[in-house]
Amino acid sequence: MKKLLIFIALGFSLLASGCFNKPSADHYSDTPTTGKVSIAVDETLQPIIEAELPVFHAIYKYASILPKYLPEVEALNLLLRDSVRLAIISRRLNAREISYFHGRKFFPQQIPVAVDGIAVLVNPLNADTLFTIGQLRKIMMGEITSWKQLNPRSKLGKIKVVFDNPNSSIVRLVVDSITRTGKLGKQLSAMSYNLDVVDYISKNPEAIGLIGMSWISNSRDPGSVSFLRKVRVAGISSAEVATNDNSFQPFQAYIATGKYPLTRFIYMIIAEPRAGLGTGFTSFVASDKGQRIILKTGILPYTLPERTVNVKKED
Repeated sequence: MKKLLIFIALGFSLLASGCFNKPSADHYSDTPTTGKVSIAVDETLQPIIEAELPVFHAIYKYASILPKYLPEVEALNLLLRDSVRLAIISRRLNAREISYFHGRKFFPQQIPVAVDGIAVLVNPLNADTLFTIGQLRKIMMGEITSWKQLNPRSKLGKIKVVFDNPNSSIVRLVVDSITRTGKLGKQLSAMSYNLDVVDYISKNPEAIGLIGMSWISNSRDPGSVSFLRKVRVAGISSAEVATNDNSFQPFQAYIATGKYPLTRFIYMIIAEPRAGLGTGFTSFVASDKGQRIILKTGILPYTLPERTVNVKKED
């Protein structure tokens, strides 16, 4: 946390110094507040970045950030190939990737900016809306294949599980944190995009879908509200038996208290040789203003914005 605060302080000094500066005539030279760069973003995080960028661009008139929304594997590959200098993904670099950067004399910074939840979606006609982590693990591994195995009274048949993309961060989370074996069942299939998952679940009562919570968490966004009308968000329990009392949806409060089990940190990974526009944007997202924007999207900011309340003593 101390390193994060130092980084943010450095970023603010850079932002302040460049706030009103025009860009250099050399269009390859970007500063923390000017220039034009592309960044790679895990597409499950698109709603978060699309909320941040308009505010950043409105403040820094001579800055232009062009996001590329891709599956996590592809976003990270762009960073490794030096096609971009900033990637926003849901994991830290591993030892092999860090060694690769160090071999090229790059020393990337990995700044946590949010905590996201993975939402489990079911069709509105499905009466089964509570799952334990143990049940999800067996479903993902192909050990539970029909709804009757979960609920003998269910009138539904085989379970169909859909993801957004075979290279997505959600698939990685299932492998790393849910199944923990690398084994996935045959009833799992990938779509092309996050919203394809919502559409598929809305039309198939026997399906389960996993999606980044940011797509359906913003109550101020008409798109999020529209998606929620098509599907139901399941409650997930860490207990052996799921009940209404011990099952939770991926709301900010339940993520913050650790009651919702399917969570992940969001990192902005900078591999710039000097402080450029990627550093400036990261500093903005990690700042109080940027964290408040994340809070409004329905995702949990890494640093909760402070709120001052004045209490007046009555005479």
